[in-house]
Amino acid sequence: MELTFRNAQHHLYPLIENKECPASSLKLFGYPIIVRNIMLAQRFMNIDTICLPDEFSDASRLIQDYFPTINLKEFCDNSGYENSLTVDVPLDIDRQLAKINVSRHGSFEVPINSIIHYASFSKDDNCNTGVGNLVVDVLTYPWDFLKAVQNVLHNEITHTVISPMATIAKSSIITGPCIVEDDVIIDDFCKIIGPLYIGSGSFIGMSSLVRKSMLGINTRIGFNCEVAKTYFEGHDRIAHQNVILDSIIGRNVWLGGYSGTANVLLDRKNVRYQIDRGLVDTGTDHFGAVIGNNCTIGASVIILPGRHIQPNSMIQAGSIVGKKPS
Repeated sequence: MELTFRNAQHHLYPLIENKECPASSLKLFGYPIIVRNIMLAQRFMNIDTICLPDEFSDASRLIQDYFPTINLKEFCDNSGYENSLTVDVPLDIDRQLAKINVSRHGSFEVPINSIIHYASFSKDDNCNTGVGNLVVDVLTYPWDFLKAVQNVLHNEITHTVISPMATIAKSSIITGPCIVEDDVIIDDFCKIIGPLYIGSGSFIGMSSLVRKSMLGINTRIGFNCEVAKTYFEGHDRIAHQNVILDSIIGRNVWLGGYSGTANVLLDRKNVRYQIDRGLVDTGTDHFGAVIGNNCTIGASVIILPGRHIQPNSMIQAGSIVGKKPS
């Protein structure tokens, strides 16, 4: 079977390295997205060839490193996914969600900026239930990525797995399915609510509440913080008494004490997100911030809903970060 990744437009630039593609820059469960996509597809399909646009050198290197026995073909993809040829396994891109019946044979293609994950569907979904269904979440906007992370957590973390090398205080409580990896430390009086993933080397400080989030490796949460429905790429440092809600935090980000990302507007309307000079409706009334790699956020900073912080930015203590006018 031939798996083809196609170029497709996205607006995730604050989160990716060198503006290449989200699939090689962002990680799920410690693996680059494109690597994890292929690993999951291999569980259900006999993939012998991967076709990749020739502009994605980082993705090409990852495929060669992780899958040396698979034939890699690079091609010039000028048309992009929207104008692609007929696909053997249809994808419903308009709904940003595609259901694939993996019992079919032949070749299929997906946008390179997408997350493939496994799920079983109810009868109301009008598709086969049980083994044989993959889902493709297309990552066009940051809120698509955040929603896809939630889908992966709910569909793939079904029971609690705690590494014997992790340290969890007896006074802390874990409810719901969680994955806690090696060398994680959870201090006293914490509450962890799944589905949730905590990458190796991470730390959660005393009296913190962490729920329905994905914490990449070496993420450190200070004491008395609340973290909910948030993605941390890893190597992040969150100081004490912070509130991080419905947000995407890039790699190597520092947030000073008493800072937070607001996730709801006062009028309870849908949050809008700035892209170029305009504001785009996210389709949800709960969405926090997108903070790029290597940012430093001072103490007592409030980031209003729908704001993105460019990589390598420094926000002075006491600032209120709001959207620029459209």
